[in-house]
Amino acid sequence: AGLVELLHRAAGDVASRDDLCGDHAGASARGAGMTGIAAGLAGFVALLALMAVRVPIGVAMLAVGISGYGLHTGMLPLLAFLKTSAFHQFSTYSLSVIPLFVLMGEFATRAGMSRALFRTAAAFLGHRKGGLAMASIGGCAAFGAICGSSLATAATMAQVALPEMKRHNYSGALSTGSLAAGGTLGILIPPSVILVLYALMAEQSIAKMFVAAMVPGVLAAVGYMIAVAVFVRRNPEDGPAGPQATWGEKLSALRETWTIIAIFALVVVGMYRGWFTPTEAAAIGAFGTGLLAVFHGGMRLEGLMACLRGMAGTTAMIFLILLGAETFNAFLMQTRTPLLIAQAITEAGLSPMLVLLAILLLYLLLGCVMDSMSMLLLTIPIFYPIVAGLDFGMSQEETLIWFGIIAVVVVEVGLITPPVGMNVFVINGMARDVPMIESFRGVLPFLISDVIRIGALIAFPAITLGLVRFLG
Repeated sequence: AGLVELLHRAAGDVASRDDLCGDHAGASARGAGMTGIAAGLAGFVALLALMAVRVPIGVAMLAVGISGYGLHTGMLPLLAFLKTSAFHQFSTYSLSVIPLFVLMGEFATRAGMSRALFRTAAAFLGHRKGGLAMASIGGCAAFGAICGSSLATAATMAQVALPEMKRHNYSGALSTGSLAAGGTLGILIPPSVILVLYALMAEQSIAKMFVAAMVPGVLAAVGYMIAVAVFVRRNPEDGPAGPQATWGEKLSALRETWTIIAIFALVVVGMYRGWFTPTEAAAIGAFGTGLLAVFHGGMRLEGLMACLRGMAGTTAMIFLILLGAETFNAFLMQTRTPLLIAQAITEAGLSPMLVLLAILLLYLLLGCVMDSMSMLLLTIPIFYPIVAGLDFGMSQEETLIWFGIIAVVVVEVGLITPPVGMNVFVINGMARDVPMIESFRGVLPFLISDVIRIGALIAFPAITLGLVRFLG
């Protein structure tokens, strides 16, 4: 009731201003513009209030979007919008890539890929101080290339790596911190559902987004390993060195992972080279990981049904958020909030870099209280037109690809930033003997690495765009 009253008052202000200023078109437009922004901001406040009382984000966006749209335009336009929007959105063929990539991740978990990847990384790095923590990060990076989900990557790798690090007397801070940070690589290293959603919303090539994310993803993994090296240099007892693996053991571990590398290469390279579409690439990846789950993971009919149920549940959650975001953003467009904000920024004469930094700071703050997918779906329709109109000395396509990768990286940082840090909570819940404060202390070196990486990506766009330009 309070939400409806607040939005009704904002919509009523528009009508009253138009009545008072009907003979003064310019003044009326300015008044309606201010009221439109006020109504849009009221919608944001109502959305955050619903989230604060633990209403699911998709339902919250639907409720605010429907209420705001109806009060702003009337019941008949609202019904006309609702009867077509869901069908128009979900009948899009390109969205079929999402359940296929989700199913690929489900099969990857069933195939035991996380264990093979961790063993391979540990064989090459385990003899170093902090080597198992570095192996966890390397395993997360490789598993993220198949899974595409941050929380799933963190939780799956933790099942394998936490017992090993505990057996080798690693500290709780280093073991949980490295896994929480390594898990964030799941949404950056392609194929990634978040990158797919950004590409669809910003009308960019999925293949180019995947290629643009490769170098930043590798830099993230290397930066995290350097953070581990610095951590154990200052606190050697937190990550003792393990035994040296023989070359026979290393080669044996590598043989277990060549199929994973082949699937990743086929999906990404084939999609970029035009051998098949993103949806076909996702289908091939899901089929390949499904075969691995059967022949290497021992998956049977019961496991297949569990994978399908997991895929259906995750896809339904994503699509509900997509529908909520579409409805909420339609309400914002009715109030002209995104256009008025973009116009205000343009007229303010702010430098493009200052605008970008302000957007990224807002992402970092939102990342402390919202999950990554909801945050991007909510804000991309507002921010990408603003960024597209800024001059960074690049084409509009390159600007949007560059911004998308930076936005995903900043969202990734929010997954390990206090006070929420979803990845930290997931890993700490699996390591019940480690206090939460220890886990947050363990992610601090990785947060420093993230800040340095974000600065480099902003200062040197070629890090993101170089491979796209080279392959283009």
